Amino acid sequence: MIYDAAIVGSGPAGLSAAIVLKMRGKSIIWFGSGDMSQKIEKSAKISNYPGLGTVSGHELNNRFKEHIKELDLEINDRLVTTISNTGNRFMLLANNDVFEAKTLLLATGVVAAKEFPGEAEYLGRGVSYCATCDGFFYKGKTVAVYCANSSYLPEVSYLAGVADKVYLFSPDRNISVKEANVEIQQAGFAGIQGDKKVEAVELNNGEKISVDGVFILRNAISPAKLLPGLEMDGPHITVNRQLQTNIKGCYAAGDITGRPYQITKGVGEGNVAAHEILEYLASEAAESK
Repeated sequence: MIYDAAIVGSGPAGLSAAIVLKMRGKSIIWFGSGDMSQKIEKSAKISNYPGLGTVSGHELNNRFKEHIKELDLEINDRLVTTISNTGNRFMLLANNDVFEAKTLLLATGVVAAKEFPGEAEYLGRGVSYCATCDGFFYKGKTVAVYCANSSYLPEVSYLAGVADKVYLFSPDRNISVKEANVEIQQAGFAGIQGDKKVEAVELNNGEKISVDGVFILRNAISPAKLLPGLEMDGPHITVNRQLQTNIKGCYAAGDITGRPYQITKGVGEGNVAAHEILEYLASEAAESK
């Protein structure tokens, strides 16, 4: 199936766009967390959302979820790790499945996670963001895994079943595994080293471990890594007043387009982006006749 639009991100901007496109009868595939925005969830008090008065972040997120249920919208919780632009289509790789859409909206929020030294340099040369996508390349080999939280443990287990040895790094000191060939490292993950490909990981105590590959499992991937060729301004995607990026058919909305990082800004930009997507789809349909 070719969707009219793919939305990446389930914060206010992604939700706003999904509502408009759904109500206008467009087919969408929406990727994100069913728990919605954790930034909002952790907000003790929100007072600048027109018409709501003062609410907690938890209460606002629950209202978002109720609206999603009311409109029969569905959030796909698979992590999008790669997006390819084929000229008039976007191919999104999420876990091991590929989804195709005519337009794309990036509403991922600002990526807070800082890249490790060597991460960008060795991406595709031993560094991967998806265990089930690339794990089979490391059958019988040694890999290092940075696991941001326990939600990624199924991917760690998958790698343990493929690789000979897995070195596991995580900021979660309570993380545990059952597999005998997985060794949890107490020292922190400091960087990736190699020549033409990954050869070792560096620990924050100065030690090095020889590995054949590195898997970085976290829900924060820079948009520039997701979609090669995307124009960025620091951590933000460059857009015009219509929220168009430099790539035809690709739009961005919310915190990822820059300050102010406000819920109302995200909702407004999501709405604008959705209407621009509607115009784009109508224009493309007219040209194809």
